[in-house]
Amino acid sequence: YENLRKILEDAIIYYRTHLFNNKNIFNYLKDKRGLTESTIETFGLGYAPAGYDNFLKHFTAKGYSEQDLVNSGMLSEREDGKIFDRFRNRIMIPIRDEQGRMTGFGARIVDPDDIPKFLNSPETPLFSKGRLLYGLDRARKPIRVADQAVIVEGYLDVIALHQAGYENVVSPMGTALTEDQLRLLKKYTRRIVLALDPDVAGQKAVLRGLDAARSAMDKEGELAFDARGLLRNESRLQADLRVASIPDDLDPDEIVARNKEEWKTLIENAKPVVTHVMDSLAVGQNLNDPKVKNQIAAQVLPLIDDIGNPLERDTYRQALARMLKVNESALAGTTTRPQAMRRKPRGEDSSVKVESTVAAVNPRLKVETYCLSMLLKRPELVYRLDRKLEEFGLSPLAVEDFEYTDHQLLFGVLRLAVEQDEKEHQNYLNAHLPETLTTLTNDLLNQTEKIDKTYDDRLLEDLLNRLLDLRRTHATSNVNQLRFMQEDDETQGGMNIKMYQEQTMQFTRLLRSLDLAKQKIAKKQ
Repeated sequence: YENLRKILEDAIIYYRTHLFNNKNIFNYLKDKRGLTESTIETFGLGYAPAGYDNFLKHFTAKGYSEQDLVNSGMLSEREDGKIFDRFRNRIMIPIRDEQGRMTGFGARIVDPDDIPKFLNSPETPLFSKGRLLYGLDRARKPIRVADQAVIVEGYLDVIALHQAGYENVVSPMGTALTEDQLRLLKKYTRRIVLALDPDVAGQKAVLRGLDAARSAMDKEGELAFDARGLLRNESRLQADLRVASIPDDLDPDEIVARNKEEWKTLIENAKPVVTHVMDSLAVGQNLNDPKVKNQIAAQVLPLIDDIGNPLERDTYRQALARMLKVNESALAGTTTRPQAMRRKPRGEDSSVKVESTVAAVNPRLKVETYCLSMLLKRPELVYRLDRKLEEFGLSPLAVEDFEYTDHQLLFGVLRLAVEQDEKEHQNYLNAHLPETLTTLTNDLLNQTEKIDKTYDDRLLEDLLNRLLDLRRTHATSNVNQLRFMQEDDETQGGMNIKMYQEQTMQFTRLLRSLDLAKQKIAKKQ
């Protein structure tokens, strides 16, 4: 691919010439971005002029073939075969691999009305955005010396920080960090800090969760904060990943321009990923509200469960319990992602006594997976359960009956499936289930053999009993939690005691109703 690299090296000269001939763009980099002429030269910055054929004409005149120019990523080809310049009216930033070899370009808009804001080279034999880190060719030695790598969002941020003397800084290609990129850094250090602004790693980004992070991976220039992915890679690579939050409305270059030491302090105060997520979710929230506690726990616990080290897991559980002011026992054994499930051997009894084969690490997990596996096979039982619950004066089967996030999402789609009549239930599920739940759904469906409809009444009774047990466990946990919070409140003046007492009474009444329903079922047996 030496011919392709030659095109890219020549492109640097071409774009640099246009930059130095365009005073407006050159002054923007110097005055607005604070880059010196020496830095602009060192990093090979340039400018792609407006127009669809400037690059095409210049390089074909130099003897390069159109096909090689397309293969290098510098030209694009429409469906009708028309070839045109990929980069137009943009600041051009050469991107090299860790050995310093040219691979492609990153391009930033000049006109704020242009889209996208950032545009990279397309995937080529030389350029693979998930396997490259901008600036690593210059940063690898400083990273080794500092025994720390810092990841920022933008290419110009990298350049500004290098200019300020912080040379252990790199940037991904505008996507979620990949394992390949982290492996590149792991060759030089295991200590990695993500320095991200609140839009990328703050409360809203954390709440968007894994699915949103993954959906953003194909958007140029949008760095996604995938906390779960980071933790899994941290465990797999035995790295130490931390997050430093950049103050609102400030770019790294503005921070170092204001005070170089401020950047150093910001990086030194970087927090572990789980701690960052906990703190982000707690901002502006009423941590005395049980629902808020539940929401935060539902976001944080799956991250804790992804941590491989048991000591770290326990430490984070203790920290979460302290932050939420609940007993740690209320969190113990809780997870939001069921463990892998094995298929039931065909030799086992497959009549109405259809038990989950999930490892009994958590009784609630076992009950939830059993109930969902039955309902997936017989969705119409949802309505029959609703009617039974109504007879006992209880609310219909709901998402809240399931504690695990994936179970909640799955049941939500299942509920929609039985409430519509345009498609068969299974066809509706197949069409509307998120891709992230496909494996879980298949595992649940494969847990048991086909259910004989002659056992429907016994199966319904069994499911009803288990559902009542789930509700009772949840209500009991809430009562204990509220008592703990009331005791804590009493030591601080007792401002919320009445509220806690009223909520405790609500759950106590629910417990009586659940016990009464269980007694009625037992009498019929």
